[in-house]
Amino acid sequence: MAQAHTEPIVGVLLAGGQSRRMGGGDKCLAKLAGRPLLSHVIGRLKAQTDTLVLNANGDPERFSRFGLPTVADPVEGFAGPLAGVLAGFTWAKSHAPDARWIVTAATDTPFFPRDLVVKLLDATKGQYPAIALAQSDGRLQPVFGLWPVALGGDLSQALMSGTRKVLHWTARHITTTAEFPQAQFGDTKLDPFFNVNSPEDLAHAEAVFAETITT
Repeated sequence: MAQAHTEPIVGVLLAGGQSRRMGGGDKCLAKLAGRPLLSHVIGRLKAQTDTLVLNANGDPERFSRFGLPTVADPVEGFAGPLAGVLAGFTWAKSHAPDARWIVTAATDTPFFPRDLVVKLLDATKGQYPAIALAQSDGRLQPVFGLWPVALGGDLSQALMSGTRKVLHWTARHITTTAEFPQAQFGDTKLDPFFNVNSPEDLAHAEAVFAETITT
C-alpha cells in the first residue's frame, strides 16, 4: 500500500499544448460539470502536493482567477511536456528550494488518480535521482511523472540539443513505473488518465461525471 509522503513536492500542471482538436485556445478552461477542467485538475493535485504551479504560455492573466503562479516554457516553439518539466524545475529551485521532486499532471485529464504522488514515490524505491512515470493498462502516461529536480541541468541541455520526446530523455536516466488500475465511476470503468482532446471526449467526460464517483 502506498504511504503518505513526508517531503515537500511541487505539483506542475501542464497546459502548454495547442489544443488543435478542441479548436485551439485553452481546453483546460472548457467547462465540465459547470466548472473549468482546470478546476477539477487543481482539486485532485492540490490534495497531493505542497505547492501548485501552472505551466502555460501566453498571457498569464487569463488564469488569474485560479490563484496559481504561472510559468511559461523556457524554450520557444511548443517544445512539449519536457519544456513544462523544465519550467517546473526552474520554479522549484527559486521558490521551493527544499523540494527534491516535482510531479506533473495534464490539465485535460480530470479523473487522474488521487494516489498518484504516493504511488510514484513508492515506485522510485528510495532511489535518487530517479524518474517515475505513471502507467495504466500496460501503457505509459509520460505526462504524469515524478521528476527529480537534480536533473534540471541535464534536461536543459537536452532541450537545447533538440530533444523533444519524453521517453528519449528518460531513457538516459533511472526510470521506473507505477501501474494504476481502471477507475470506477458508478457503473462505468474508465482509464484514470482519460484526457479530453475533442468535443466528443468532453461529452463523454460529462456522462462519466454524472455517475456516482466511487474512487
